[in-house]
Amino acid sequence: AWIKVEQLKPYHPHKEEMIKINKGKRFQQAVDAVEEFLRKTKGKDQASSHNSNEEKNRRNSSEERGKQSAGEEKRKASLSEGKLKKGTGEGKKRVSSVSSERGSKSPLKRAQDQSPRKRGRPPKDEKDLTIPESSTVKRVMTGTVAGFKWPPSVSENKSHCPSPECFVFSIQPAVCYQAITKKLKVCEEETGSTSIQAADSTAINGSITPTDKKIGFLGLGLMGSGIVSNLLKMGHTVTVWNRTAEKCDLFIQEGARLGRTPAEVVSTCDITFACVSDPKAAKDGIRPGKCYVDMSTVDADTVTELAQVIVSRGGRFLEAPVSGNQQLSNDGMLVILAAGDRGLYEDCSSCFQAMGKTSFFLGEVGNAAKMMLIVNMVQGSFMATIAEGLTLAQVTGQSQQTLLDILNQGQLASIFLDQKCQNILQGNFKPDFYLKYIQKDLRLAIALGDSVNHPTPMAAAANEVYKRAKALDQSDNDMSAVYRAYIH
Repeated sequence: AWIKVEQLKPYHPHKEEMIKINKGKRFQQAVDAVEEFLRKTKGKDQASSHNSNEEKNRRNSSEERGKQSAGEEKRKASLSEGKLKKGTGEGKKRVSSVSSERGSKSPLKRAQDQSPRKRGRPPKDEKDLTIPESSTVKRVMTGTVAGFKWPPSVSENKSHCPSPECFVFSIQPAVCYQAITKKLKVCEEETGSTSIQAADSTAINGSITPTDKKIGFLGLGLMGSGIVSNLLKMGHTVTVWNRTAEKCDLFIQEGARLGRTPAEVVSTCDITFACVSDPKAAKDGIRPGKCYVDMSTVDADTVTELAQVIVSRGGRFLEAPVSGNQQLSNDGMLVILAAGDRGLYEDCSSCFQAMGKTSFFLGEVGNAAKMMLIVNMVQGSFMATIAEGLTLAQVTGQSQQTLLDILNQGQLASIFLDQKCQNILQGNFKPDFYLKYIQKDLRLAIALGDSVNHPTPMAAAANEVYKRAKALDQSDNDMSAVYRAYIH
């Protein structure tokens, strides 16, 4: 995860304030780790200072012995020269006297007279205090994250503290990099949610170790195809099944095995993922010890009923709907929302890392379904609003392209906004997320609100627009085709 420079704060002045604001267990562990680091660093600095003083004493003693030895040799040479020159006249004696005086100074002493500074360590005010940057940091800074601005190094600061004083990531450049790039395996908050993996896609960098368990996968649609492809790329053993068998051929060529029926896949694999419209289709293959992960977006009641059937037959169950689209699925950048069997969630770690950029564990069965419906409700309502704005611009004589340019320069700028607007402007509604599915999710989200007596008027209005688009035969087009509901 990246941290903006302006959000970095000195550790000691803000310590108490930060602890009061962040009361989570993980945050307290981070504070404890910083304190431990400071104690160790202080001990190292004291040891280093002690060793430095001993080295300085040894240098001074050596230099003194050198001076005495050199002076003794010169005196001997001077006496010898005086004996050889004896009796050669008064002028020669003066020369010998001068030579004797010069001999009283050692070469070391003359060198010290000519130089304003003693040899050895430079003065304290001239020491180079720059902390060298590791080669790893240099490589990263020239790569894909070159635009990220690191905190200034010690040499760039006006004041220098010999011991680390910065909070967590701002201790030293090298330490900062190690802290950021260290893989976040499990990060737990007080809410009970858990996130596996940091914000980069390991499906792209290939740094994961695939599980040795046999993986089954049911459903090779828009999302399933990208997921299976990334599982295979990361070295997983995968058996696939699809209602239209021809779709399996490409993945078999990539190393997948073919399952003749959903029940066969479930019975022969350790963990089976299902990304199908009818998640109950594979329950016949469940037997003790088998694991089933449902990735479809359904309501909480449906997934709870399925979980009860799986568990009653001795199996283990996890719901794991995904947030994203076909392109994110292909890129291994999905967001996985999981709930149910915690042990199974951890067993799926390498699979989730292959197919997504992050995953969240949300507790008991049903929580992931509810969260997924809320996420898609927001997304579907936003898409309807985009379409409404573009059509309003058109009928009032405004440029739709200019509206998109303005939105892309403001706070609403996002990949989703740009891609969906481009679909509309180009009249290209090739499905990336089926319109019929987003309408189904809006309907289920409204029902979820009704079940707890919570109003959802915005979602209800958007749902009516999608229903009209379906009546115009847009069901199998992309959700951005909701635009056509406004122009007909």
